[in-house]
Amino acid sequence: MTESTYNIAVVGAGAVGLSAALAFARDGFKTVLVGGLDTRRDGRTVALLNGSVRFLEALGAWPSIVREAAPLETMRIVDDTGSLFRPPPASFQAGEIGLDAFGWNIENTALVEKLAEAAQACVNLTHVPEFATGFEASDTGASLTLAGGGTVRASLVVAADGRNSKLRQIAGIGTRTWSYPQSAVTVTLAHDRGHRETSTEFHTRHGPFTLVPLPGRRSSLVWVTSKAEAERLSQLDEAALAAAIERQAQSHLGVMRVDGPRGLVPMTGLSVNRYWARRVALVGEAAHVFPPIGAQGLNLGFRDVASLRDAVVDGQNEGHEPGSEETLTRYQSSRDLDVRLRTAAVDGLNRTLLAGMLPTDFLRGAGLLALSNIGPLRRVVMREGVLPRVGAPRLMQGPSTG
Repeated sequence: MTESTYNIAVVGAGAVGLSAALAFARDGFKTVLVGGLDTRRDGRTVALLNGSVRFLEALGAWPSIVREAAPLETMRIVDDTGSLFRPPPASFQAGEIGLDAFGWNIENTALVEKLAEAAQACVNLTHVPEFATGFEASDTGASLTLAGGGTVRASLVVAADGRNSKLRQIAGIGTRTWSYPQSAVTVTLAHDRGHRETSTEFHTRHGPFTLVPLPGRRSSLVWVTSKAEAERLSQLDEAALAAAIERQAQSHLGVMRVDGPRGLVPMTGLSVNRYWARRVALVGEAAHVFPPIGAQGLNLGFRDVASLRDAVVDGQNEGHEPGSEETLTRYQSSRDLDVRLRTAAVDGLNRTLLAGMLPTDFLRGAGLLALSNIGPLRRVVMREGVLPRVGAPRLMQGPSTG
């Protein structure tokens, strides 16, 4: 049995875990990343909002990532609920708030591959491609037991091991879970017409139907609908599925073809009663799970990492080690309100679409109409969506490529 000692151990080698390992290693902490890479294509993409772009720039990973991504210059919302109070389509331009793009859309697997390349080239960072099977914390540090029999010791363990986090369970951190009467069909599409760097979201009575640009004449789709309909769609052959998508999209991108694997994602949510326990901090889906609406999940995971990095650096400057209670309490205070507000926003949008009640339809329609016609209000909302200032971690405050 071998034993190695580090300042920080990150468990989970997805995009959030890789970014955490990079962030700490680049700050000079002796860091180990524990976990195997999963680069199987599953038809899912992520829209990296401007704060996440700044974060990835700070990590030195953005130049290779942007080559695989498509900019989101315009966001278009179409009310397709059939409501009596249906407003006209609304479009929002990134240029209105001084950006070239609200964000960039990239396939999940491509993002993980590029972050893994950056991690491989990073000094102070060791990758151990094994599962962590055990965790213990003490006054002097934390100990991880590996599947191969080895042991990793660190002052702080970062749990980036996903929604079914083993570390969260071992640490005894409580969770609240919920679900919706929906599922999401995800797939990559090719189409005849150019998307013009425009993300189009149709609000339907069963949930959002969102087409997001990819490089070339390609887009990613997240189609939220009833569980039964999502199951039916997922069983269609490629030609029939493409035809159904084209009809729902009102043919605005022309003829469509399936251009990659498809996925069927349950609409669920998860929150935790705290973001840390002794010697361990939760980030990403170990701390919060969102349905695939509003591009919040991974972007919030990157905010977790950047906030934890600030707490560790500030704690060190005050003489505290990375896994100290003072450092982890600071991390907790930086995340609680931010995550709760965004959880409520995503949940509220989805539930108003499902409600089907005239007062709710009126309020949603009036709100969208106000955003379309009141310039200052529209710009404030857009900035908060992609450039949140209050409580923004330092690595998300730097200059952006836009």
